[in-house]
Amino acid sequence: MNLLFVTDKPIFRSSNRHLSTLKRKYGTKKMGFSGTLDPFATGCLIVAAGQYTRLFQYLKKTPKTYRATLWLGAESASLDIENILSIRDVPAVSEQRIREVLASMEGELEYLPPKYSAKKIGGQRAYRIMREGGDAEMKSVRSKIYEIRLLHYRHPFVTFEATVGEGTYIRSLGAMIAEALELPGTLSSLRRLNEGAFRIEGERPLDPLKYLAPPPNDYLGDPEWLDLGKKLQKRFFRRQENGLYVVESERFFSILEFSDEGIRYRLNRIEKFRENKEWRMPR
Repeated sequence: MNLLFVTDKPIFRSSNRHLSTLKRKYGTKKMGFSGTLDPFATGCLIVAAGQYTRLFQYLKKTPKTYRATLWLGAESASLDIENILSIRDVPAVSEQRIREVLASMEGELEYLPPKYSAKKIGGQRAYRIMREGGDAEMKSVRSKIYEIRLLHYRHPFVTFEATVGEGTYIRSLGAMIAEALELPGTLSSLRRLNEGAFRIEGERPLDPLKYLAPPPNDYLGDPEWLDLGKKLQKRFFRRQENGLYVVESERFFSILEFSDEGIRYRLNRIEKFRENKEWRMPR
């Protein structure tokens, strides 16, 4: 079974645990997801089954949009509500000041990821190091913040939406906003609304050809050579510039890499999506 869809991950469930639920639901062992969501976060999680699990690195998944609520006065070891250290009353700030701080976050940011995160440190997840009593030494990362806007402010809660690039840690963004306001703060809620064109639509099966990042290319030679994975030459393609391309045959599609050395198959014989109007999502 080849499937590509978006699931709505519930709160206080890890992405891996939610995937286990989906494997049982769809009756398959070969299933994976892209873009881990923290246990306290909800929303858009891209899931694939069968051959389509090989497509994650080729999907158009940016920019991503998150809706988050920052709780001013709360401090947490994990920068979210799972590891609250203290809560205290803090003075209200002006809405104009909040808007100014949010605007200052747009552009390229360099910061430290949360210590309670899936970031690998020496081959081990940072959150595991922390839970086992160690101290994860994080290295700074860079992220692109395309847009960030205030939705509403009801002291002590600041709710905002941020459209960001790949690999952005919204918990760290929340911590930077609180620091700029000169107040303690942690995220009390986080929801991923979309990853590129991927949005929550009730686990509706998606055609991967509509979501692949490499552009299409036309193969003008014998289709059987493509399906069988034989050695191909650039002169038989409409586009011959170096790069990655998606090439379709009648039943399959391939992802090919063109370089000065020739053509290399990244993926081959991936079955094309066939919409089954009789298909119903398992209950």
